[in-house]
Amino acid sequence: MIGRIAGRIDYRASDHVLIDARGVGYLVYCSDRTLQALPQAGEHVALYTDLIVREDLLQLYGFTTLVEKEWHRLLMSVQGVGAKAALAIMGTLGPDAVGRAIALGDWNSVKAAKGIGPKTAQRVVNELKDKAPEVMAMGASRAATTTTVPDVLHDEVIETAAPVSVAAPPENAGAQAEALSALTNLGYAPGEAAAAVAQVSGEMPEAGTSDLIRLALKSLAPKG
Repeated sequence: MIGRIAGRIDYRASDHVLIDARGVGYLVYCSDRTLQALPQAGEHVALYTDLIVREDLLQLYGFTTLVEKEWHRLLMSVQGVGAKAALAIMGTLGPDAVGRAIALGDWNSVKAAKGIGPKTAQRVVNELKDKAPEVMAMGASRAATTTTVPDVLHDEVIETAAPVSVAAPPENAGAQAEALSALTNLGYAPGEAAAAVAQVSGEMPEAGTSDLIRLALKSLAPKG
């Protein structure tokens, strides 16, 4: 399996690029959004790739991030969504907006992609809504900063000063930060997102990022 290619762009076309990697040319299909982000011909590039194998062809698909690659893989798992259709959805929305649309049940946004009808768009949302938090957690883990506790200085001891106690961070502090990052990327206000994450974390102290995202989304969903 070819999972990543790094080399010089030999030429660019409307839906693919040819990458020269140590004398071997790899034709890699990309979404419109990814193609716009790539450098010009003659410059160096590195792409994560998926090799799609069919009876009559082998095709490489390229992505700038692992999150984009994972969304493409999940989209192809939906009936009626092939590699090119998944690429069209990624090109129209991008990885963040795909996660937002699926998590919020916004199939109209998915339908905006070329060649995607309403029934297919609804199927995408319905079949992937439970899997979305895991991919969102992948993206959030790269964006969220790690929570740290300040070091207590031991160089000087002042006898008259009251002892300073530093509260230990919760066991899943990193997961909470990542879940909060994912929810704010979905458009939720930081305050309401933080409250939802805190509530879920209080009920499930050992919950991981994807569980926090999934349960917080349920908490934030409109009632009634």
